[in-house]
This record gives sequence, structure tokens and C-alpha cells, in this order.
Amino acid sequence: MAKYTSIGGQALIEGIMMKNPQKKTALAVRKPDKTIDISYINEKSLKDKYAFFRLPVIRGVITYIETMIQGYKVMMKSADISGFTDIEQEKESTKKDSALIGIITTLGTVLGILLAVVLFWFLPTTAVDGIEWLINLRFENFEFSSLMTALITQTIKICILVAYMFAISFMKDIYRVFAYHGAEHKTIFCYEAGLPLTVENVKKQKRLHPRCGTSFLILMILVNVIISTVLYSAIPVIRDNNFYRFGAGLILLPLICGVGYEVLKICGRYDNVLTRIISAPGMWLQKITTKEPDDDMIEIAIAALKACDEIEDETLEEETENNDNI
Repeated sequence: MAKYTSIGGQALIEGIMMKNPQKKTALAVRKPDKTIDISYINEKSLKDKYAFFRLPVIRGVITYIETMIQGYKVMMKSADISGFTDIEQEKESTKKDSALIGIITTLGTVLGILLAVVLFWFLPTTAVDGIEWLINLRFENFEFSSLMTALITQTIKICILVAYMFAISFMKDIYRVFAYHGAEHKTIFCYEAGLPLTVENVKKQKRLHPRCGTSFLILMILVNVIISTVLYSAIPVIRDNNFYRFGAGLILLPLICGVGYEVLKICGRYDNVLTRIISAPGMWLQKITTKEPDDDMIEIAIAALKACDEIEDETLEEETENNDNI
């Protein structure tokens, strides 16, 4: 029997995290000896403690922040369990001490943030100004409307995002993470269809899911078009000044996240013409961020979902080890 569920997940390094808001959050990771390690996360969300953070839009902001923090933690944990960290350390020179590695890591983080600012703010806004300047060479006193400014800026951001995802998908390790992403979606679809969680049943399912975080990224950009258009129309000086535009974007980011989250939940719950149109861009991007998984990856996804939803399975206890908590 088909059913709606709020279970979600995240692809990790040789593993998957599955999260059931009503029950548990579990990690299943393939260890170097090929057994499956099951871990549980006991962190409580602010939404569980305070009713205010469960309000529409507000809950989306909290979910986004907590997901980013938790996602980093579980990714690092999966790297340790799978042995990936040990492999990477072997590639590094044994002469490097921990202090130097710490400096390199910090520098890499800073450079990553700067790259994100350049790609998703400086480049799009500069491109819009450049296009407007070129048109002015032919038509004097030409100026984009607030809607056109927002549309062109966000379209460039989408193009950059798609190009970036496409480029990294050719990296071996990233390709495997994307395949685990596909296993996560297929397993959730199988569970929602009310079918037994077997490798064969999961393999038959679709790998593109409307509640995916990839869709959330696209939705944020689309919501940004609407909010930016209203803002630029109401306060033209923001549209005309790149730094004001950047500052306004930072201030409005929580609102954009919150609205995007609500739209994503609606698209995941209802299947009609409107929700399919809204979900379409994100679903298209998932063709890049999800790949077809192999049987071992599907086994990991099944183990993670069973663990997070407390589904009884006698073989699960035999195949897994360590019930640690983060």
C-alpha cells in the first residue's frame, strides 16, 4: 500500500544516512571488511524543544542550518568508518605534522567560501552589469527592469550550479556518492510504495525524488527571483548597487530558505500539474546528482532505512556492528 512519509536521507562516503523525524536518525556505512556499520544520531532539533521553531518558514530556516551542520558531521564520520580517511592520509606526506595539516584545512575552507562568493555573487552581478553596458552601446539610457535583473542573475546562478555539479560528477569518489544518492531515493520510493525492502524491489524504483535537497537548491534560486523582483521594485537603489544587492541577499537568505522549504514539502506531499512544474528543474538536476547504484549500495540504503524506522529484520543484526551515537 502506497503511503506518504517524511523520511529523508543523505548520501555519504560509502554510506547513507536516513532520518525519520518521528523515530530515529541512522547511518549505515560499508566498512573496509565489507560488513555494515550502523550508528545512531541522538541530536535533538530546536523544533523538538520550542514550538516557535516549528512555525511555517521558520522551520525551514532551522532545518537548513541543522542539516548543514549535521551533514558535515556524518560525512566526516562515514569517512572514518569506511577507511576513506586512512587512505587519504596515506597519500599525504608523512613529514607533514598536524599543525600544518590544520593550516591547510583552514586555508581550504576560506578559499572555498571565497570561491562561492565569486561564483554565486560577484560573477552573476558583474555579468548583469556587463550585459546592460553592452546594450547601452546600442540603445542609450537602457536599463533592465527589476524582473529582468532578478531573472538574469538567478539564471546565471543556475547555469553555474549545473556546470559545477556536472564537472564534479566525473570524479570517481563523487560519482560513488551520487550513486549512493540514487540508492537512497530508490529505497525511500520502495518503502513509500509499501513493498518489501529487497534489493530487487529497490532496483525497480525511480531515482529522482521531489523532496530531494538538490531540488531545494533550485527552489531557493526560483524563490529568490520572486523576492528579489519585489525588493528591487520597492527599493530601486538596491538593484543599482552591487554591494547593497549582496547585503540584501544575505539578509533575505533565511526567508528564501524558509519559503523554499515549504514549497519543497508541498511538492513532496502532492502530485499534480502545478507541483510537477515546480519540481521539474530540481528533478532535471537530479539526473546529474544521482546515479544508478550497485547492489552493495542498495544494501546500505536498506540497512539505513530499516534502522531509522525500527523495521524488524533478523538479518540486519547479523550483518551490522557498533550501535554508536554521535
